[in-house]
Amino acid sequence: MTSGISIAPHQDGGIDWEAWTLPLRQFAQSSGLTVAAYDTQGARQVGPLLASRTAELLGQSPLWLEAGPGMALERKLVAEALADPQSTPSDSWYGMVVSAKALLRAGQPYGAVVVGWRFDDFTSPMTCEAIARQLGLSGQALWNEVRLEAPVAPARLATYRALLSTLTDALDRQRDTIEELRRVSRARDLFLATVSHEMRTPLSALSMRIEVLLRGSGELTPVVKKSLMAMRMHVRQEAAMVDDLIDAARTLTGQMSVERSAVSLGRIVRDAVSTIEVAAQAKAITVRVEPIDQGDSITIAADARRLQQVLWNLLLNAVKFTQAGGRIVIKLAVEPAHVDIAVTDNGQGIVAADLPHVFGAFNLQTQANATGLGLGLYIAKRIVELHGGAITAYSAGCGSGTTFTIRLPRDLPPSVA
Repeated sequence: MTSGISIAPHQDGGIDWEAWTLPLRQFAQSSGLTVAAYDTQGARQVGPLLASRTAELLGQSPLWLEAGPGMALERKLVAEALADPQSTPSDSWYGMVVSAKALLRAGQPYGAVVVGWRFDDFTSPMTCEAIARQLGLSGQALWNEVRLEAPVAPARLATYRALLSTLTDALDRQRDTIEELRRVSRARDLFLATVSHEMRTPLSALSMRIEVLLRGSGELTPVVKKSLMAMRMHVRQEAAMVDDLIDAARTLTGQMSVERSAVSLGRIVRDAVSTIEVAAQAKAITVRVEPIDQGDSITIAADARRLQQVLWNLLLNAVKFTQAGGRIVIKLAVEPAHVDIAVTDNGQGIVAADLPHVFGAFNLQTQANATGLGLGLYIAKRIVELHGGAITAYSAGCGSGTTFTIRLPRDLPPSVA
């Protein structure tokens, strides 16, 4: 049941009062009590929620209007509850009992719930007539409703109050927990993004100085030149990890995006393969692309740079975890609605217990020559999903190699078709 009474909402510290309406309405309907919620300024934010025929009739009067006696009583009880949040102040109006309970966030009151407006004993026509005269109602009409409703005995009302207390405490604890999780999440994301960017600046400066020194390699001894080249490799590894941190931060904060356009899959595959050729040759690993045209005839809707990043990551892992003399096969399969890109190696494989977790953040491979932060596959999965696709991993077990399969839709978005 609802009432025609309405009071303009009053904003109080960003409290989501609308979220209180449904649980309080459900409590009112199940208990038959009238319920309202107030902020710390004494402004009613929810209700009155009316759940009995008597309350519906009273709701047509000035009882709960701004200057009404019901509003005055409720505000008095709210003030008492806010002054002593552990108390449950009660009062009555012509035998109708009303109680208030403070709402707490992080131990501090931010409002109060008022409940009641039911007789605690059988009343009389004279009492109904007195109420009706004060509110401008028909005494007979009020008595007709009241006499058909059983009173709410003090013990029963105490049970209702205890249930309401349990409900409000649980909701407040839940909101406290959610807010704390949000605060921690915001702090983590801000820290990750800030640290990532602050690390990138000195690495860029260091990389430039190494390149300048290497350009004058004619004046360097072989030992110094070898050391500088090793430093360049390590700086690039560190820079790659910082980029992974930044991408992870963008993923966590929902800021990562892709710009899809019609691109040649062959160009993406070739660019990705070229980035790992030196590392593959150093381990005598054979890299083969099927079909022979390497996907030149396949056009897909993709962000070429981001998709290349995904393939580069899969290929880098394949080289890293494949023994010397091994092989890597990139197989492209075209269907009317999608294209599959499978990267298969005959390396160390993945045990069954680890397969469900390979795309998790900071999930490091502990075998062989594993390096990095364990973010590559986590980021790759997000990039593929932003393309509307999916990525899966399969391995028959330790020593049996691994296959990562990317499935991407072929259709172009209307904006780029």
